Amino acid sequence: MSTPLEQWVESVTRMTRPERIVWCDGSEQEAVRIQQQMVREGRTLPLNQETYPNCFLHRSDPSDVARTEKVTFICTRDREAAGPTNNWMAPSDAKKILGDLFRGSMKGRTMYVIPYILGPAASSQSRLGVELTDSAYVVANMRIMTRMGKVALDRLGNSSDFVPGLHSLGDLNPDRRYIAHFPEEKTIWSIGSGYGGNALLGKKCFALRIASWMAREQCWMAEHMLILGLESPSGKVTYMAAAFPSSCGKTNLAMMVSALENQGYRVWTVGDDIAWMQVGSDGYLRAISPEAGFFGVAPGTNEKTNSNVMTALRKNSIFTNTALTILNEPWWEGLDDDSPKGLVDWQGRAWTPSSGPAAHPNSRYTVPAHQTPSISPRWEDPAGVPISAFIFGGRRARLAPLVYEAKNWQHGVYVAATMASETTAAATGAVGVTRRDPMAMLPFCGYNMADYFRHWIEMGQRIPHPPRIFHVNWFRKGADGKFLWPGYGENVRVLKWILERIEDKAAATETPIGLVPTPDALTLDGLDVSSTTMEQLLNVDPSEWSKEHADIGKFFQEFGDRLPDEIRDEHARLGERLRRAAVVPK
Repeated sequence: MSTPLEQWVESVTRMTRPERIVWCDGSEQEAVRIQQQMVREGRTLPLNQETYPNCFLHRSDPSDVARTEKVTFICTRDREAAGPTNNWMAPSDAKKILGDLFRGSMKGRTMYVIPYILGPAASSQSRLGVELTDSAYVVANMRIMTRMGKVALDRLGNSSDFVPGLHSLGDLNPDRRYIAHFPEEKTIWSIGSGYGGNALLGKKCFALRIASWMAREQCWMAEHMLILGLESPSGKVTYMAAAFPSSCGKTNLAMMVSALENQGYRVWTVGDDIAWMQVGSDGYLRAISPEAGFFGVAPGTNEKTNSNVMTALRKNSIFTNTALTILNEPWWEGLDDDSPKGLVDWQGRAWTPSSGPAAHPNSRYTVPAHQTPSISPRWEDPAGVPISAFIFGGRRARLAPLVYEAKNWQHGVYVAATMASETTAAATGAVGVTRRDPMAMLPFCGYNMADYFRHWIEMGQRIPHPPRIFHVNWFRKGADGKFLWPGYGENVRVLKWILERIEDKAAATETPIGLVPTPDALTLDGLDVSSTTMEQLLNVDPSEWSKEHADIGKFFQEFGDRLPDEIRDEHARLGERLRRAAVVPK
């Protein structure tokens, strides 16, 4: 008798009509076959095998280079369950539209069956998924990003407890491109795109959109967060999780080379993008990274911004839509001070400075996590690591101070729910527009965000030792338009203050928005930042925040009566604090 997985594969085979079926085992021999297939298909090139051994460059279709949020749907029976910030489609309509596109979509192609585990193979927090795809590129990336193949099949056995994901490249026509999530059925369908965020169904689709629904049902948390450990001079490691919208420095922070390493402060990487967390027996929120690799943005990545990932990606990596040098090595803007001669751009054309960017602004690297020099010894700890702080942040040129702490859990949920940031090239659409992105989850929450806020509030009541909550802003600018804070490895100075706040050792000043460091609370020795600049970095302007408060109110109106009373209360309290602060004493 066939297993639930075999039955599903048979039904998809009848619909998509592939020429052959390959069950992926995750072996080295299979990896070589997949790489050879990618090269034969003509969009993938081997890189310089002396300087980049076992590395490849893949070129996407020019219409398929980023997440396409406008065709990403949450398909629930009740439209309100998806909420106002998600695109909604009735499940029956989605299955009809996508079903017609999937019918015969794999004719003449190979269908790959990819069983995979999200999370450490031995962890009870990990979950199983299976992706069916006709893309060898997807197989190669899923091999890096998950624990896939035999290890997953062995864990699954005859069980039906897996998230099925169906993917086909289709004809790559943007007008026939859909990414549909059926959270009530724990199912994903994606067609018409080969881009990572749309096609690697274990990533945003499962690990966030479907997992966030599962987490609410099962009382855990699935968050768009990096996980890092900050080691102090005593050797103690304190773990923090941080949420930033795409291209706001998450990966760089997760793999930071500490500017205070000579003082004994070192950063360890557990994960760079997604955190799954549940309350442990010790009363702390325990976090695992569901991913086994990093799918990072290449432009701007260099030895200064992220030397750890630069070391990691020199072998066994896949580059997508970067430029190519005459030495057959990947190149992107921000890698070197000057562009080398003889560049070929991300579409395979000879490049000149007048051609525009040589690498696509959202070009990527996919690299195994274990190759990173900063990888934590506990990155695959089955029990997860205990989280002591949540950090939220975004790009705010004028408003938010360098760092502040929320007054308590409920206030912290409000701070996270009101995050905003300038958009980047990681998603299609306008760049540089400020948009609300609560918890950096707006594109990734699989249900109504008002209910998501409620889940956060309720989780705070379930965690005996909840993390302290902070907000950071590395991107504040002066009147000259230049960044006030040097960022990168210097950000450890902010993490040190956060650590000292957790330990009740650091001083802070109360402001209407939260607790800001006193001028002498941050460790600034060896840093060329003036006291005037620090004053600007830590300044909280009540008049500017009053405008922000009004904008937040408009955003919350989208959720109507579904918005939790606790969030309304925090909003009202902020308004009152700002009004009091705006009154100038006679």
